[in-house]
Amino acid sequence: MWSLQNLLLVLCSALSCWTCAAGVIQVFGYEGGGVKISCSYDEGYENYKKYFCKGNCWFSRDGLIKTPQRNKHKYFIYDDKKSRIFNVSISDVRLHDAGTYWCGVKRTGYDLYTEVRLEVIKDSCCDKVTEIQGNEEGSVSIRCLYESKYQKQLKYICRGNQPSTCLQQALITSNNRQNGRFTLSHDQKSETFTVTNLNLTLKDSGSYLCGVQTDTGLDVFSAFKLEVKEMCKVNSSNIRAIVGHPVTFQCSSSQHRDTKKFLCKGDQPNNCTDMMTNQTKFSLLNVSSSCFSVTITELEAGDAGTYFCGSDSQLRFKDYTEIQLAVESLQQSSTVTPISSSITSLSPSPHESDVNLLYILPAVLVLLLILTFALFMVFKNKSKSLKVGGVGMSGSNTAGSDEETRINDIYGLEEDESHMNHEANPIYGHSLTEDNIYCN
Repeated sequence: MWSLQNLLLVLCSALSCWTCAAGVIQVFGYEGGGVKISCSYDEGYENYKKYFCKGNCWFSRDGLIKTPQRNKHKYFIYDDKKSRIFNVSISDVRLHDAGTYWCGVKRTGYDLYTEVRLEVIKDSCCDKVTEIQGNEEGSVSIRCLYESKYQKQLKYICRGNQPSTCLQQALITSNNRQNGRFTLSHDQKSETFTVTNLNLTLKDSGSYLCGVQTDTGLDVFSAFKLEVKEMCKVNSSNIRAIVGHPVTFQCSSSQHRDTKKFLCKGDQPNNCTDMMTNQTKFSLLNVSSSCFSVTITELEAGDAGTYFCGSDSQLRFKDYTEIQLAVESLQQSSTVTPISSSITSLSPSPHESDVNLLYILPAVLVLLLILTFALFMVFKNKSKSLKVGGVGMSGSNTAGSDEETRINDIYGLEEDESHMNHEANPIYGHSLTEDNIYCN
């Protein structure tokens, strides 16, 4: 009977010690991740064996892992005797790993225990997701709320929806408020922090988590989903115009209702100056469901540059037109060729002028060669004709006799005519003879 009483006393002492374990360690872990438990002990127990167990450790005192053992399956234990803390790590925790564990120090009689409560949470967030939109090459701001008790805690943002790795993969934190394209601003009065992402790309689309670090190891998150819309240029054109003259742009128009037509000037469609405020110089024409026109009157040299026009100044839709406008003076707009003042050429580009010269110069050279050859032939024929005439007058006697015979024949005809006229007309008193001709 006495031995039974002693046994009951020992059991009561053990149970009393079990329930009076010093403190409770609360640990949180994400499914698939790892957790670390730090168990302290009093001075004098440095060389005692330590172990880690789950549930009722009285019947399995060696537990899941013990010193001097270091690794066992997914458990790891290390006793830091200098600081009198032994650390236990559990890797790849699952939902069924949640529960009550004990850090034990093995000694004679009953062991020393510290209770550990492990909570395993799914590694995803969250039930509520806020959707936001941005435009390619634009910017977007994510506004994150937190409770007042976390005002001095670290704030951060990461991509994805896995809380377990969010802090390690943070894009920016409140300790470093500028990181590349990301900036973080903190407004303690409204209990918000805002992360701005500049110069958006299509790859920025996806899930984001705003995180606030806590002392429990289980951070607080809010989830966002960002959609970056592609900026597609419907068309683009290069226009050359003359100073003082009007020019008209053809612009694409959105099929969406209640969209305001716009024309702006600048390097980017989302960062340009609205030109439609000057309605005396810029006028909207021919507005339809698919397109519209904008006319600029009295062009100046300063009007040259890049323009964007479309049907939605907020660029929510994928339709706008890019226009490169070059403004020239009237003298620069035309080129006169040296062959004739009536041949002019309006050269849209230096490349086209070079191509025209390649065709014009050979034609001019051929024309000059033809004119030179023609002049040469004319002078040659005239020279030959003069030479032939000179030889006929000073040639041989035979040639002279023939010529004299032709002259006599001519004068013989004249004599006959004179004789006839003399008979008919008494005015002529003398008749002409061959001797009279040569004497005279």
